[in-house]
Amino acid sequence: MEIKIGEKIKSLRKAKNLSQEVLAQYLGISFQAVSKWEKGDTMPDVAMIPAIASFFGVSTDELFDFNTYETEKRVMEICWEAAEFRETDPKKGEEILLEGLKQYPGNEVILNNLLYVMRTPDRNAEVIDLCKSLIEGAKYDDVKYDALRIMAETYKDMGELASAKEAVERIPEIYFTKNELGALLLDGRDKYYNAVIQKDLSAQMLVDMMFALAEVYVERGLVEKAKSELLHIEKIVEAMRDDIPLDDSDLEFADFGTEHKKTFYMYYGEEITAKARKLLEKIG
Repeated sequence: MEIKIGEKIKSLRKAKNLSQEVLAQYLGISFQAVSKWEKGDTMPDVAMIPAIASFFGVSTDELFDFNTYETEKRVMEICWEAAEFRETDPKKGEEILLEGLKQYPGNEVILNNLLYVMRTPDRNAEVIDLCKSLIEGAKYDDVKYDALRIMAETYKDMGELASAKEAVERIPEIYFTKNELGALLLDGRDKYYNAVIQKDLSAQMLVDMMFALAEVYVERGLVEKAKSELLHIEKIVEAMRDDIPLDDSDLEFADFGTEHKKTFYMYYGEEITAKARKLLEKIG
């Protein structure tokens, strides 16, 4: 596939009657760099693609003239493949995503997934830079807010609580989700699809909040209350694990549900259970 992003940038820039200097100033680079892109001498850095797309009011796929439907389908396949290695082999997951970025440079969904396999202390600065790029240029709100969340978590890990708080405060307070409303208001496959996703999200949020309460109780010396929260976390995770083999084969769209049921336990349940047990051991 021949990529001519320089020509596309030039076309979009001229359509808006803007100079190279204006685009360069927005991106914080020299106009000579923009000129090299447009001539085809060089390409923009991958992390800069979302900001360029945002400047012109287009998606990253539109910036590269990709077929939107086929791109979204292939991107999700790449991300699901990489997700299988998040816990067991993050390096392998990163390799899959980086190969995906060669096919779809600057794709914000792939870049968002890349953050999940970069979460090591020695790469905190790299994670923060990518988060900032996505926050600034991502077209999709879920990508932008996930980048804010990950940035806040990274700042916390770095001990920069003021920066973590600032990132958190940029995330809007929402008391319902698209999946929740879809499960409650739609029918058939749409109802099932949204309910399966929201159930796992709700379970993860529930155990997260229970662990947060346990940490507060430990800080205040309320050991028994902390133990109660931690023990209930394990019970909830076990209940979600027992839900995996339940047969939905009488539903024509059950394959999605069967696979998605595994995600909570495989990618999160074991992790939060280990954290709960560790804290239990610490407080005796």
